[in-house]
Amino acid sequence: MSAIRHDWSLPEIESIYTTSLPDLIFRAQTVHREHHRAGEVQGCMLLSIKTGGCPEDCAYCPQSARYDTGVGRQELLSVEQTLTAARAAREQGATRFCMGAAWRDVPHDSRFARVLEMVRGVRALGMEACCTLGMLTESQAVDLAAAGLTAYNHNLDTSPEFYGEIITTRTYQDRLDTLARVRRAGITVCCGGIIGMGEDRSVRYGLLRELSSLDPHPESVPVNLLVRVDGTPLGDASAIDPLEMVRTIATARILMPQSMVRLSAGRLSLSDEAQTLCLLAGANSVFLGDRLLTTPNPEADADRRLFAKLGLRLRSAEIPAGAGD
Repeated sequence: MSAIRHDWSLPEIESIYTTSLPDLIFRAQTVHREHHRAGEVQGCMLLSIKTGGCPEDCAYCPQSARYDTGVGRQELLSVEQTLTAARAAREQGATRFCMGAAWRDVPHDSRFARVLEMVRGVRALGMEACCTLGMLTESQAVDLAAAGLTAYNHNLDTSPEFYGEIITTRTYQDRLDTLARVRRAGITVCCGGIIGMGEDRSVRYGLLRELSSLDPHPESVPVNLLVRVDGTPLGDASAIDPLEMVRTIATARILMPQSMVRLSAGRLSLSDEAQTLCLLAGANSVFLGDRLLTTPNPEADADRRLFAKLGLRLRSAEIPAGAGD
């Protein structure tokens, strides 16, 4: 069984990442099979419950109020709107329902109370509930845990050294502090990053080192490929070789054997063959549905056809209805 380590060095990560691709995928698949069911992929659904108007300057994000991207502002959805979407997600085979709000900090008012009600409602449907709402206080993390939240997503995005090229309105330490509050509250951590933002490989090594140094490792590691959106500073970023996505996922699988590695944003720009390599490299989760917050995602039928061709099945729910009530 692969040892669980939190002290991977940059030279070790580089050595893994740059291994010949057949050997890298073989090693990652071996580790994957030690810790996960090989023929199974978890389906997740991500809903934007509050869209646009974010004060931050994340260079990739169409929801920033600083950029003209055509994304309109939408205030927080009602509980029933959200639960209707969750029920539809469950019917499509999703077992994890993720709710995202374009806030810098979670508000201390009735909107947060509404989110707590959403969490309770999603858990009552027998689904995992995940939120990504921005920076949390200690008490908010505790309240989310009490509501039954399964996971909190708060990505590191990139390495500490490259971070200032992408975001200036929140520090790297701010992100780490929120993750620590989530962990202390007893909520599992969903934390990953984005590749294709103009970084070189050394930046990816740095991101993977930060993620794998978290103790315990994030239970969920989304690996996103930049979706270029006109109007954002990265709207005209150069496309990267899809095999860099494969290498990033394979290395993440080796460094964090027990984590769910999620093939997340950017799948529309990947061929079926590239997605297959990502799954062979250890990704065991995808986001279903035709939208990821405000960016496009493959249609449900396309995913069903791909999984059928590969002989993969969607993971069935393992949470009893009413859990978290």
